[in-house]
Amino acid sequence: MRRIVVTEFMDERAVARLAAHHDVLYDAALVDDPARLAREAAACEAIVVRNRTQVRGALVDALARCRVVGRLGVGLDNIDVASCEARGIRVIPATGANALSVAEYVVGTAMVLLRGAYLSGAAVASGVWPRAALSSGREIAGRTLGLVGFGSIGQETARLARALGMEVVACDAVLSAGHPAFAAVGVRRADLDEVVRTADVVSLHVPLVESTRGLFSAARIASMKAGAVLVNTARGGIVDEVALVRALKEGRLGGAAIDVFGTEPLPASPHFEGCPNLILTPHVAGVTADANERVSFLIADKLIEALA
Repeated sequence: MRRIVVTEFMDERAVARLAAHHDVLYDAALVDDPARLAREAAACEAIVVRNRTQVRGALVDALARCRVVGRLGVGLDNIDVASCEARGIRVIPATGANALSVAEYVVGTAMVLLRGAYLSGAAVASGVWPRAALSSGREIAGRTLGLVGFGSIGQETARLARALGMEVVACDAVLSAGHPAFAAVGVRRADLDEVVRTADVVSLHVPLVESTRGLFSAARIASMKAGAVLVNTARGGIVDEVALVRALKEGRLGGAAIDVFGTEPLPASPHFEGCPNLILTPHVAGVTADANERVSFLIADKLIEALA
């Protein structure tokens, strides 16, 4: 039996599947105990992480016996993939398993922000009746969704948006202009500037790498269509948060949903206070009960296969 260490939360039935084949330490709080994490890492043949565990530097050095890193998600910016591969450690992300969860978050928050009526519960309950003020919301059908990145999550988002009557335009630095994924979903390919300039809703689906760090700067945010909505479920370092808030407060953008931040957990951030039409969530777009089950079982099965 191989030793597997799980450092963050995982579906317990998937943990049980792993434990039927191997010796498993499952402790969702292990990520917050670096000294113990390093000790446990030194003795494991596989480690399973989410986005908070930083598999780099000293932790990679501690993985002397490790053969596999299982990532309960798709982003790899918390994993030094090159260092892992140099040590013969295979990195396995849960590609596609949480795509639907993220896609529903994007479309759902876009509908809330375009319509502008769903956050009035407290006012209505207090006796206020803001019917006139909330009667100028926008429907999602007929609007244009712009996708920055067209991998599995972007493609799933496009499918949902198209079903609701949206036009979809996408850019991707990796996929060629003739890639069949665009035609398969009925999406028009364009360059980044056109996507940003023409979309009513811009949704980000790119990894955080040097070429995407600060991609949505103050200048790029300023180039967005007046009244547009920005949804970021990718990584926080891609968007200039201060510039985004300024655009919302000045009324140049119609709204934003931000699930990821430059620093996580997000510390107290005064610049977000009093910001209109802003939805903030704690990096949960890809985490539902359903997605957690899919992600967890996919990684469990992949680890069992890799350690056989």
